[in-house]
Amino acid sequence: MTDMITLDLIDELAASAFEGYVVRKDLAQQFKGAYPVPTYVGEFLIGRYCATTDQEEIEEGLQIVRRLLADRTVRAGEEELFKSRARERMTVKLIDLVKARLDARSNMYVAELPSLRLKDVRIDDAVVRDNERMLTGGFYAEVDLYYDAVIADENNGKPFAIGSLRPIQLSTRDSLEKLAKGRSSFTTEQWKHLLLRSVGFEPETLTQREQDVLLLRMVPFVQRNYNMVELGPRGTGKSHLYQQVSPYAHLISGGKATVARMFVNNATGQRGLVAQFDVVCFDEVSGVSFDQKDGVNIMKGYMESGEFSRGRESIRADGSLVLVGNFDVDVAHQQRIGHLLSPLPPEMRDDTAFMDRIHAYLPGWDVPKLNPTYFTHHFGLVSDFLSECWSHLRTQSRLTSIQGRVNYSDALSGRDLSAVNKTVDGLLKLLYPDAETQVSDEDLEWAIRIALECRRRVKEQQRRIGTAEFRNTHFGYRIGEGIEHFVSTPELASPDSIELDPLPPGQAWAIAEGSGEVGPGLYRIEAAGTPGAGARGLLNQAAPAPLRESFKVAEQNLIAQSRGLVGDRDPREHSLTAQIRALDAAKSGAGLGLPILLALASAMLQRSLKGGLIAVGNLSLGGGIETILNAAALAEHAMEKGATALLLPVSARRQLLDVSDEVATNVTFLFYRDAQDALVKALDE
Repeated sequence: MTDMITLDLIDELAASAFEGYVVRKDLAQQFKGAYPVPTYVGEFLIGRYCATTDQEEIEEGLQIVRRLLADRTVRAGEEELFKSRARERMTVKLIDLVKARLDARSNMYVAELPSLRLKDVRIDDAVVRDNERMLTGGFYAEVDLYYDAVIADENNGKPFAIGSLRPIQLSTRDSLEKLAKGRSSFTTEQWKHLLLRSVGFEPETLTQREQDVLLLRMVPFVQRNYNMVELGPRGTGKSHLYQQVSPYAHLISGGKATVARMFVNNATGQRGLVAQFDVVCFDEVSGVSFDQKDGVNIMKGYMESGEFSRGRESIRADGSLVLVGNFDVDVAHQQRIGHLLSPLPPEMRDDTAFMDRIHAYLPGWDVPKLNPTYFTHHFGLVSDFLSECWSHLRTQSRLTSIQGRVNYSDALSGRDLSAVNKTVDGLLKLLYPDAETQVSDEDLEWAIRIALECRRRVKEQQRRIGTAEFRNTHFGYRIGEGIEHFVSTPELASPDSIELDPLPPGQAWAIAEGSGEVGPGLYRIEAAGTPGAGARGLLNQAAPAPLRESFKVAEQNLIAQSRGLVGDRDPREHSLTAQIRALDAAKSGAGLGLPILLALASAMLQRSLKGGLIAVGNLSLGGGIETILNAAALAEHAMEKGATALLLPVSARRQLLDVSDEVATNVTFLFYRDAQDALVKALDE
């Protein structure tokens, strides 16, 4: 007996909005691997016989589905048995992949049934015309296969014939309209959960990050000519989506890939996989190689333009390419010994031109190793219906509807912009199947952040190889008139490490001189300067007296020098607060006046300070800059923490003549004469 489930709100919404197009996904899992057909075939039959919430009817329907799959699918070694049944009974019913081609010599169409190893089955022209997909890769169908003994006796006779077939598909020409109409019943969060359930996952068991990564896997299905890489541990289901969920995807297992099969056969003119399928996935990509030396170059050309040549003729195709593979080491170690594209084949892994054509690098290490707890027992959209809708979405775009709403930082090259736009477009099409629906700022920002991160991951690997043109990876964006935000890749970032990206407005890194046996200390300052008289002071619990003194000095200088620092903004009409974290043994917070002042001004101006910058220096109540005694030790400490620039008083300049060559070549010194000069030099341009 199947288990009873408790229907939740998303189940009820799905059953109401998509009546006849939803199926319990755990029922489909029962058939996965049990029969020689993909999951979506079993789902189709379950959708036909078990489209109910009544437990007894579901059980009866499952019996029918089991019987059909047992009687009509051909297991390895049963080919001759089915052929014999067709001969003895004159007809046999089976479920198989049906392909067709035009036999020019006999001027007729012939079909292929792979599970029976039959390549010359007669089929009527009318059946082919009504089901043209059988000419471009084929589709699964319920087939009535006939055997004619008279024709078998003829010379070169073709005794097998397809009498009738019933495509295994719920999809219709108006599938996308049905999807768009049903989507309106869901919030964005509910819709994301339904999409994840539709491909077999239970979102309640996944973190927000894991859900986002799994949604990103779907983008190649809705986006033309989209190039994606996913590398990560084994057992995270990297190839599942491309093998089991959609008939429009094709999986190439590791090994030789022929140019003829991938792109075009010059001898016959037959178009390759990228022209026949929406998505072509290279599984175990580290073992993939082409049969021709120029195979990778042809692939690079196709990834760039969506075109490849056959002699003088240029052929267009819109199949997306996905490269999936395994890491044998953890991400942190991989970054120490090389770069995150190292598992690619040798001719791809260090080719920055090849990397530049990758639109997104999906972090496979953020997907959990799959076990039964991650699989859903709830309702989801029938895979065939969903994949048909995704295929229709490929002809659409959401970029026109968001035009002018987002501005990207200058660090993005033309190829970066193209890659990010493709990812944003794909994610928004997944969320908004109706092109007329207004995209919210929240959903737009969600898509932008994922797109920037996954493109930046590609750029970071190019930078690791050492090419100067890829040095600037500070990817940022601004929605409307809002502030600029920067997006980093989590595997490079840590809240306690100094990044090359600018911090959000109001945040700053600082080093203070230690005292006695305690050496210099690193601090992270997070300040807020919001309009309206309200809270003032430190948010730290039981802040040490020297730290309170540093904040008081910074606040008084901000008020006294407000015109030169923050223009017409009046600090007395703002809430000024700060939280300061000590990240070393030194925790007193003494001598942080200048960095706290910079953080408060940055918050009021809503402008970021430079990335990789550490500020040093203290102020007097009168606005003077106090002397630093051990500038060389501070510079050494700044380099150890990963800083690329050190902002310090000009009076410390002579002390830095004796710093080591390593410090001098890795850290840029920026000298200031007063607080205003320090702010000008600290602000990100």
